[in-house]
Amino acid sequence: MNSKSIATTTLLLAVASSASAEWSFSSGSNPNAFIQTGNMTLELQCDRIRFAPAGYEDSQDIVDKQGLSIRFLKNGATEVGAFQVGADNAALQIVDNYPVEINFNSQQDYDFVLDQLAANASVNLSMIDQDVSYGIIDLQGSSAAIRSLRSACDTDASDGASYEVPEGIVYCGGGAIKRQIEYVILDNPDGEWDARVTVNGDSIRAMTAYSYFGNSKPPAGFVVALLGEDRSEFLIFSEGSANWLEYGDYRYDKCN
Repeated sequence: MNSKSIATTTLLLAVASSASAEWSFSSGSNPNAFIQTGNMTLELQCDRIRFAPAGYEDSQDIVDKQGLSIRFLKNGATEVGAFQVGADNAALQIVDNYPVEINFNSQQDYDFVLDQLAANASVNLSMIDQDVSYGIIDLQGSSAAIRSLRSACDTDASDGASYEVPEGIVYCGGGAIKRQIEYVILDNPDGEWDARVTVNGDSIRAMTAYSYFGNSKPPAGFVVALLGEDRSEFLIFSEGSANWLEYGDYRYDKCN
């Protein structure tokens, strides 16, 4: 049986198992919109997704591959868009012994995913860059649940959550994906973590790597690499009056 046939069979099984599911919204200190369908759960929080597939081995596979393909379907079969989750745009980990938690690096990326989940009929969560599906989840009723989620999250944000006051060098830009990135080298390291990087207000620990390129000659202006605990990598450059940071495929110029 070829991979296309396997994928088709998987999709049919997933659709059959999700017929009676309904989306719900839960308020409180951790507002979330969620659906439980058959033996799968998809939970949307203010800044992250939790997906519990049919079996633990699927959760382990997603984390091992550090990737998940989120494919949006306007009906049971027609794909109208997709978002490829990977180590360059999100942190993936298993939490509470089972679900995979996807913590997006950019709120813009997460907003796009929420918009598509609210607008379409179903979502296919599948292997990264492959047609093998972990499951299809019905999105009927998701629009109202996501609208309630966003309202609750906006309320929480207006009640006091805000970006940190910059403590170190700040970089802005990013081409198609706008980010404000700040880093500071710590006077008192936390073990191997001797730096902190903040992306659009969300901070992570990082370690410095001054020999990032090994025996190869580093590019002109290279200062240090910051290796985030979520496997993100930030390369710092300074040459003449130019100071910039490279993250993924984008360049960010010093703006403070």
